Formats: sequence, C-alpha cells, structure tokens
Amino acid sequence: MDINVPRTPPRKSATFDDYTLAEIRRAATTGIYDIRGAGTKRKVPHFDDLLFLGASISRYPLEGYREKCGTDVVLGTRFAKKPIELKIPITIAGMSFGSLSAQAKEALGRGASMAGTSTTTGDGGMTPEERGQSKHLVYQYLPSRYGMNPDDLRKADAIEVVVGQGAKPGGGGMLLGQKISDRVAQMRCLPKGIDQRSACRHPDWTGPDDLEIKIHELREITSWEKPIYVKVGGTRPYYDVALAVKAGADVVVLDGMQGGTAATQDVFIEHVGIPTLACMRPAVKALQDLGMHRKVQLIVSGGIRSGADVAKALALGADAVAIGTAALVALGDNDPAHEEEYRALGTTAGAYDDWHEGRDPAGITTQDPVLAARLDPVKAGRRLSNYLKVMTLEAQTVARACGKSHLHNLEPEDLCALTVEAAAMAQVPLAGTSWIPGKGGY
Repeated sequence: MDINVPRTPPRKSATFDDYTLAEIRRAATTGIYDIRGAGTKRKVPHFDDLLFLGASISRYPLEGYREKCGTDVVLGTRFAKKPIELKIPITIAGMSFGSLSAQAKEALGRGASMAGTSTTTGDGGMTPEERGQSKHLVYQYLPSRYGMNPDDLRKADAIEVVVGQGAKPGGGGMLLGQKISDRVAQMRCLPKGIDQRSACRHPDWTGPDDLEIKIHELREITSWEKPIYVKVGGTRPYYDVALAVKAGADVVVLDGMQGGTAATQDVFIEHVGIPTLACMRPAVKALQDLGMHRKVQLIVSGGIRSGADVAKALALGADAVAIGTAALVALGDNDPAHEEEYRALGTTAGAYDDWHEGRDPAGITTQDPVLAARLDPVKAGRRLSNYLKVMTLEAQTVARACGKSHLHNLEPEDLCALTVEAAAMAQVPLAGTSWIPGKGGY
C-alpha cells in the first residue's frame, strides 16, 4: 500500500452536526431537557423571501418628501366604545415584569409613547412604572391569571386574551426561581425563589364557546369600553382566527414561530408552530370569508425587524405588527459592549438566550437589582423611539415607491416571491412570472 496516497478528509454529518452531538451529550449527562429564551434559530421562510414591485411606467410613485404617506391605525373598532388610535402600525408585544426588569418595562412604555404606539404588559400583572409611562397600554389576560385584578383591567386601554404564543403554541410559560424576587412574588402571589410554570390553557374554558363567555365577562367588567384582543400562536391560523372572531374579538393577534419567549423548552421553540409568513394568508382568508377583514383588526408578530418587514406584513393583509425581541435589542440587549460579560456566561453577544437565568449584563432580562440598575429607562426609551421611527420611515419609503398614500393601501399585488415556498405561503407570484403555486400562471 502506498502510504503517500492522500486520505479523504473527514466529513461531518449534516444530521449529526456539532450542535446536535453536543445536545445529545448534554441530555445524557444531565437527564433534563434544555430550556432557553428568545426565538427559533433555524432558518425558515420569512419576509426576506419577498420583494416589492416598485413603480415605473405602469405604476406612478409618490414623491418622497412632498407627498404624504399615512401610518395611523385604529384598533378595536368592532365593539369597543374607546378604540385605540395609534400614530404608527408597530406595537410592542407582551413581555412580563418578571422576565424583564422594572426598568426595562418602564423604558418600553417611554419609547412606545414617544413614537405614538402601544405597549403590552405580558404575564404577571401591571406595574406602576409601565402604566405611568405608557400612553396606550394593553393588559394581557393569560391562563396563569398572575397579577390579574379588575382594577388593573379597568386601568388598561385594551385587554389581550392570550390563548397561545408563537414560540410555544400549546405550552405554558416558565419563570425560574432566581427571577422571582420579593416584588415579583407579591404581584404573582407566588413563593419567592421557587420555579414557576404557567398553565398552557385557561382554567375556566374548554373551547370557543367558553371563550365567548369570557370575552363578554371582560366587556362587562370594563363597561364595554376596552378593545378585546385574542392572541393565538401560529399553528392552525385559519380556524383559530375564525373562532376568535366568532367569539367576539375586536382584534386578533397572530404570533408566528419566530416570536421569542422568556423561557421554554428548546424543542418547543424549534419544532412546534409554523413561520409567520405561512400564518398570514390563511388568517386573512378567514377574516375575508367572514366578511370581517379590516373590521376585526389583525396584528402579526414573530420576527419583525425592519420597516420592510412591516410593509410586507401590511401588504399581505395585517393592520399592524408587534415587536418583542427587536424592541429589547433596541433598548440595549445583546449589545457587543457587554461581550466580556456574555463570554463569562458561556455565550456571546447576539447569541445570548439565557434570559431565563436572570444574569443579563444589559440589565433588561433580569431581577438582579445591581444588573437592572445599569439600564437607564429614559435613554433606553429614547433608543426604542428612534428605532420605531426608523422602521416607520422605511415602511413609508417602500409604500411611496409603490405609489401608496397610506401604508394600509399596500396589497399582495405589490409583492413577488424569490422562492417557490414563499410564493406558496404568501400566495404571490414567483419573481419574473405570474405563477402562484396552486393557482397556475406561467
């Protein structure tokens, strides 16, 4: 045998890659499943797979700095006596006090108010800081009922009944004991320092009929003033949206699998639910089939990052979007300025997902008073407001290029897809063709 013949270089398995092998070893060593925060890290079809068809000869664009492009949206026009009027169609998703510090909650309220939009409480109740700084505050009503009381329901500007979340549809929330401080324990009526797991379903209903009863109860408590949202995770969007509408919702919030979470099983985040892009057209079709599109508003969340994402979601039929992870980044989370401390935690800026452990050096996803004090709510709120304004300007730029005088005038006809998968999900033509999968064309 010729020992000088070069050997074939070793080849690693695509199925058993380094991460998979490490996870097998971790599971074999510990005997427990992995828990983490944030959203899915796998690549799925997303808004990046769509492009806008700007104006040319066949379409007439609007002049960028001389002709107006409206951005306002009204939420809750179906039954509520006091719908929410927002300046921009970008809202802040529910993130709880407990998963976030009080300073972070205050900063979210400040930033949203400066930009003319709403923020949302999340699980665990309403803090005075958040209510005090939020011009428009949506109160989440979750299966756990943590911190829920009629007084806070009446203080809110809208109520969001949470049935599911994109990162964990069918699963409940988690809050580890190290984040249950004296104040969190008091608000949630929990023992301090003990791990908490929220229920995966509401304790007092078993189906859509009970949801209708619950919505009616909430309307009675709040004198029919507050819009009632229903939030569902992206799984069976056509049926879930239709049932939410039939139960009496003013607004439906649809959260795709790219949506983040404070903590849940990794297997949930990566393997349950469907992408935001795949959720949208079935949801809109359900509203259209019921004759309720634009009468019941649709808010879409899960992986929204830029004004282009906002414009694409609205073109596909949403009335507004909600952001969570992006809002935290805007406040200062995952900032490379804290790289040394992230590395000391065994991770890196941009990959940090141990939000549930409460050791966030940015002071955002923590209850540690020393770490939380690092976040200046005023400065962080200003950063969030800047980000929201940039997103809005980007969305307006795209809309004007398509000849639209309002963001809500964008439509599927303004879009094309780069991949067959995206074309099928969004029901828009593959770029350069008139072919929509399942609908023919060339």
